[in-house]
Amino acid sequence: MKPINRIKVLLVEKQKTGKWLAEQLERDPATVSRWCSNAMQPSIETFAKIAELLNVDVKDLFNSSK
Repeated sequence: MKPINRIKVLLVEKQKTGKWLAEQLERDPATVSRWCSNAMQPSIETFAKIAELLNVDVKDLFNSSK
């Protein structure tokens, strides 16, 4: 299965951790870890919050479908 999101990549680029993201979103770090590994996906609203926290366009959180 092809990875859907780029959360892990963007966290590295922005020098942030999954733990930091979990704290900002008030989520369990295990949940954020599953998002980073593409085992599960956050809601659209959560993607929008992640984009805001990382100061990126929401489309940057996704891998291209092409």
